[in-house]
Order: sequence, then structure tokens, then C-alpha cells
Amino acid sequence: MSGISSGVSPWTAASGAGTQSPAKKETSGSSSLDLYEMMKDAREQAEAAREKFQGLKKGSTRYGDAPIEAYARLARARRPADVNAAAGYARRQIARLKAAKRTDPDNARRIQAAINQLQKAVNRAGKKKQELNRERAAEIRQKKLAQEQRTREARRQRQELRRKQAARMIRESGYIREAEIDNRMQTHISSVQMELRKQAQDLASSLHPPVETAARQYAAAAAPLPPDTGGEISLEA
Repeated sequence: MSGISSGVSPWTAASGAGTQSPAKKETSGSSSLDLYEMMKDAREQAEAAREKFQGLKKGSTRYGDAPIEAYARLARARRPADVNAAAGYARRQIARLKAAKRTDPDNARRIQAAINQLQKAVNRAGKKKQELNRERAAEIRQKKLAQEQRTREARRQRQELRRKQAARMIRESGYIREAEIDNRMQTHISSVQMELRKQAQDLASSLHPPVETAARQYAAAAAPLPPDTGGEISLEA
């Protein structure tokens, strides 16, 4: 009798454990799915920005496009080597825009704004390299915990890693939007300045006559008067 009663309890315990595990698994699965969707959305935004500016011609005067492309490359980077490539692109564009600033003084303000954005991209690339290295170390720790059968800690480590990755990708897509907004603002400022400059030139030309007209007026004023013969009185009668 004792053998029969002792043989029933393992089945009961096993059935009880089996009824609890799906709920826990479903909860952790939904959390992982939300994080995955956030990461996927951020990645799609970066790809869309890249496709939008992929066909730009080299040497284009659309100075604000260079920072947007630099941030798109940075967002796509998955390895430190990719981050270095994105930072190298930003540095090359900085050098190109500095040269353009000397040859295009009318757009100096727009060019400097693009240079400032590219410099921030270089600094943010250094920060991303550190984050990727920390994420790689977290992945190694998570795999080690899984091998040691420490399932709960491994799951917590994996969720924390995905949360940080999703936050980083969202932040990087924000960098792209920041560059786009700055580009539109600089374009608007440039157009307003050009319009004001044109209005000032038109006003100056309306207040001051052309040089040829002023020269003719001066010559006419300085010319000697003809002899006055119409005022003579004849004494002959």
C-alpha cells in the first residue's frame, strides 16, 4: 500500500507543474514579443531613411543630407567594425563640407550646421561601440547562465539585454529625425535670408539711381549755359 501511494504523488506533482509552466512561458513570451516589435520598428525606420537618401549624387549642394546618411549608417551598424565605417563616413563628409564652406560662403550657415551634426554623429559612434561591447558581454553571461541550468537568471538577463537593445535602436532612429528636422530648419532659414537679401538689393536700387544715369545728370549740370540772345532790345526804329 505504501508503494502504491508513493507512486501516485509524482504524477500529481508532475501534472501540477505542467499546468503552471505555460502561463509563465506565455507571460515571458509576450514581453519578448513587445521588445522584438520595438526593435523591428526602429530598424525599419533606419532602413527607410537610408533608402530615401541612397540615390543622392556625390558633391550635391544639399548639405543637410550628409548627416542623415551618416546617422542611417550608424543605426544599421551591428558590429564595432560597422560603427567604425559609419564614423569614417562622417569624418570624410566633415572634411568635404569644410572645403565647400570656403567656396560657397552664401551657404556657410547651412554647411556649418551640417558639420555640427556630423561631429555629433562621430561622438555618438564612439558611444555605440561601448554599448555594443557591453551587449556582447551580456550575451556571453546569458549563455553561461543557460549552460549552468540557471534558467530564471538567464531569462532575466536576456530580457534586460533586449530591452537595452530596443531602447538603443529607438534612440538611434531619433538621431535621424533630429538631423531631418535640422535640415528642414536650415533650408527655411536659408530661403528667408535669400529673400531678405533680394529685398534689400531691390530697395537699394530704387533709392539710388544707376551709375550711368547719375553720370549723365552730373554732366548735364556741369555743362556751360548757351548764350542768351532772346532778351536783346532793338533800338532801331
